[in-house]
Amino acid sequence: MGLLGIFLALGLLMWLAFRGWSVLLVAPAAAILAALMSGQPLLAHWTQTFMGSAARFVAQWFPLFLLGGLFGKLMDDSGSINSIANYLTERLGTRRAMLSVVLASAVVTYGGVSVFVAFFVLVPMAQQMFKAADIPRRLMPATICLGAFTFTMSALPGSPSINNAIPMPYFGTTPFAAPGLGIIASIVTLAFGMWWLARAEAAARKAGEGYGIDPDDTPVVDEKIREHASSTGEFDPAEIKNGKHGDGLPSFGLAVLPLAMVIVMNFVMSLVVLPRLNFSFLAEEAWGSTSIRAVAGIWSVAVALALGTLTVVIVNYRRLPALRKSMDAGANSSVLPVLTVGSLVGFGAVVAAMPAFAWVRDAVLSIQGGPLVSLTAAMNLLAGLTGSASGGMAIALDALGETYLRLAQEHGIDPSLMHRIATISSGTLDALPHNGTVLTVLQVSRLTHRESYFDMVMTVIVSVIVSFVAVIILGSIFGSF
Repeated sequence: MGLLGIFLALGLLMWLAFRGWSVLLVAPAAAILAALMSGQPLLAHWTQTFMGSAARFVAQWFPLFLLGGLFGKLMDDSGSINSIANYLTERLGTRRAMLSVVLASAVVTYGGVSVFVAFFVLVPMAQQMFKAADIPRRLMPATICLGAFTFTMSALPGSPSINNAIPMPYFGTTPFAAPGLGIIASIVTLAFGMWWLARAEAAARKAGEGYGIDPDDTPVVDEKIREHASSTGEFDPAEIKNGKHGDGLPSFGLAVLPLAMVIVMNFVMSLVVLPRLNFSFLAEEAWGSTSIRAVAGIWSVAVALALGTLTVVIVNYRRLPALRKSMDAGANSSVLPVLTVGSLVGFGAVVAAMPAFAWVRDAVLSIQGGPLVSLTAAMNLLAGLTGSASGGMAIALDALGETYLRLAQEHGIDPSLMHRIATISSGTLDALPHNGTVLTVLQVSRLTHRESYFDMVMTVIVSVIVSFVAVIILGSIFGSF
């Protein structure tokens, strides 16, 4: 009965979330259903298990959600994202329209800008480029997401994304975990995705298919899409319209400077500064009885995003006509996403506390191929079921993180390899049709699943699956590097 309750609770969560219900309501309701069918105390699981786990997630990750929201909004309102996109399209030209869109998407998101901020700049840019090159507009979402929603989110070492950050406290790693394997995975993903896009473009030209006609309606992210988006990223799309854009655009050098600051300071803090300082006081109860290994990664990303945000303000002060409103919008944009993902984690904590969960845990850990394969399966399954890479990964690691760290030690596996496998494999089946990022880019592009989703599957799901298979093979043979 308890196992049935877990599956019914998960089904209820998926169904209601897919229909646009707020996860803030759905997650505790589904958790209570699981507890009810397992004969467990309902109120105790709601206030102690669910809220305790959700509160720990918010306490741990809110700084990154907050700073990420601020940074993305200021980059948008200052015109920096537009400047970077314009520069790349001018240099690459219409002959390499797809490559210019992919690179523009990759540069801004690897530098710390949320995909939900970038979409509102990248889609108009892609429309202009695709129209000039007469490439079918239905290929725009697949092209944008290849750069914004794959290797820069989970594979490239040093990415400040929340997806790359979540494994750090569980495995004691940094954002630069397994850098060589991350770079290889990025190259494989990019190469496969560009091959598919080139193939799709050639087939369209052969069939005489051109750009098509833009719809007359204005793209609007409705409340249902907003709820989906809030569980998959760190920016509430409703805040895009708040704040105020400046009149002019910064030069490419000034526009890219904040992104460079984030990347460089993330590297310096992770690998140079923090390892050389004495943080033995963290073991005291007053500081949570923790260690620098558990918090170094979070501190590194937080400092990098804070300095990146300060850089945006300094170099673009005159191009931010409503600085307070822009900062308010950026800060507000972080609240709903962090609470939404925290609620998913709370749901996972309740499920993990059910007696029947032992069967689920044993089934996952018994998958043939060792810890790397079972970790991959767990990440793919939960990311696909929740429609969220960050939510699925947080649920899995909150329940099984200590187990996988122990298995890594027993099998002589570098925790950095576990980190990279976790991040890459969580970014595959999360892009199923109900994923918030998929829904948002389609709505902003004014396209449908029927028109564009198949090509998105190839560039966002299949390309990443190919890359993490390569990483598992190389990691199994050569270890982490």
